[in-house]
Amino acid sequence: EPLLAAPAPAADGSAAATPLPDDEVRGLFNLWNDALATLDPDQVAARYSAEPCLLPTVSDTPRTDYDSIKAYFVDFLKKEPQGTILESYVTSGPDWCMDDGIYEFKFGATGDIVKARYSFVYTKDGDSWKIAHHHSSQMPEEVVPKASLEAATA
Repeated sequence: EPLLAAPAPAADGSAAATPLPDDEVRGLFNLWNDALATLDPDQVAARYSAEPCLLPTVSDTPRTDYDSIKAYFVDFLKKEPQGTILESYVTSGPDWCMDDGIYEFKFGATGDIVKARYSFVYTKDGDSWKIAHHHSSQMPEEVVPKASLEAATA
């Protein structure tokens, strides 16, 4: 295994934080997805930061605190969702990271599969990473029939 250099000290003498590797950033999604699998809205809401912003797929209401995020997931979890990332684009900084892309959900309660665009922005909270911003929107092709889209661009 190659030796990894320790981060250079910050200007104040403390150890400087280094960005998470891309695969670890993608792994943060698994923590959230595992929380979904518990079907417990408290466990899902606990994945979000103290000052979050959730712009969910099936609600027009931005969720900006623990209680409103939990309330959203009370209903969403009834569908028994499990997500799979199809495309992922990662950007990272010392105390934050972002994963954007396309995921799909299979809903165990119905068997439906829904494809959506997503963005997660994670921030460091003590020793753990929390979701500061999460946006999810169903793919337009899933909402609007393809023939309508083709007619609109013709």
